[in-house]
Amino acid sequence: MGRYEFGGPVNVFFMIFGLPVTIYGLYVFCARDSCSVMTIPSLPPIGEFFNWKAMVVYVLWFVYHSLIYISPLGYTAKGMKLKDGSRLEYRMNGIHAFLLTHILFATAIYFDTPVSFVYDNYLALATSSIIFSTILSLYLYLKSFSHGALLAEGGNTGNVVYDFFIGRELNPRVGKMFDLKLFCEMRPGLVGWVFINYCLLVKEYELQGNVSVSMGLVCTFQFWYIFDGLWYEEAILTTMDVVHDGFGYMLAFGDLAWVPFTYSLQARYLVDHPVNLPMWAAAVIVGIKLLGYMTFRGANGQKDLFRRDPNHPSVKHLETLQTNRGTKLMISGWWGICRHPNYVGDLMMALSWSLPCGFNSILPYFYVTYFTILLIHRQLRDEKHCRAKYGHDWDKYCKIVKWRLIPYVY
Repeated sequence: MGRYEFGGPVNVFFMIFGLPVTIYGLYVFCARDSCSVMTIPSLPPIGEFFNWKAMVVYVLWFVYHSLIYISPLGYTAKGMKLKDGSRLEYRMNGIHAFLLTHILFATAIYFDTPVSFVYDNYLALATSSIIFSTILSLYLYLKSFSHGALLAEGGNTGNVVYDFFIGRELNPRVGKMFDLKLFCEMRPGLVGWVFINYCLLVKEYELQGNVSVSMGLVCTFQFWYIFDGLWYEEAILTTMDVVHDGFGYMLAFGDLAWVPFTYSLQARYLVDHPVNLPMWAAAVIVGIKLLGYMTFRGANGQKDLFRRDPNHPSVKHLETLQTNRGTKLMISGWWGICRHPNYVGDLMMALSWSLPCGFNSILPYFYVTYFTILLIHRQLRDEKHCRAKYGHDWDKYCKIVKWRLIPYVY
């Protein structure tokens, strides 16, 4: 039995309905004619919310990435040791899927395939993702009662609504190798986000006759973020999502609906509300992005390497705190500056994605606002887990590495 998070079953119940409403709200309030929270928008025609063509496209996209995932491409990696002592094997071929999809997209452009379909059916595609992720979540909940399922510590409370949201089973699989959690975290939604951006870029070109600097920056920054994540795909095997969290509605909806249809807001905004960004401003934004990336990649790379090989020449010189569990906590390098330097880099990059949209509307800054709240909440969850895991050693660690995110601020 685990303790409730996210305010417990009542809050979770409202989140199950509130998250889809947020996706629709961002579309309705940031529409073609206006993008403001200060005006009451008109609702789109009911026919825009769903059509079968969009559903077929979404399902085919999911199937396409599933086929690449089970293909011989890539290599097999072992995950971290789980609470039952086992180490699962994972297929690592996300970068192959990413590159193959670029070839597919280039071919579609060459043959004049109307990829602006994504812009014209954006709302219907979002609805398709919501329906699909909800059905998947129901399947995951029912599957978690199968014999031999390894349950997540926090997802087996006995409350149906809460466990459905958090996820009962830790690593649900189809067959031996198709890991549903890893697949959904790294493939359809994440890669889909980039290609939604590309389709929106094409739509801007069709409407304006050129691609703006702002659109170029947004698409380039977000492409690089996904490329980097897939290039270092194996690093996700050490994260809290994979090692500790169950796979339920929270992650399924987040991966398949929330990511592609809220994170692409900046590109959609720029199609309807072009921004002429001066080159000096573009240079400043690029600087913020690069600094954020250096922080993010440096911190994550150092952590992942230390966990896998603490005697590697790149990390063996770092100062550490020995714990009673027999493990060590880094107290120098990136992880001596604050407890989550990777989150700081992530937030700087998130800001760089919104700044190209200018300051005429606050809605393109939804992502960085939401992401700040998300990472602070994740940091609090992580510290709660670490305190339970390390006990008094965690208190010693916190006295050495005092700052959670930003030194002398938080």
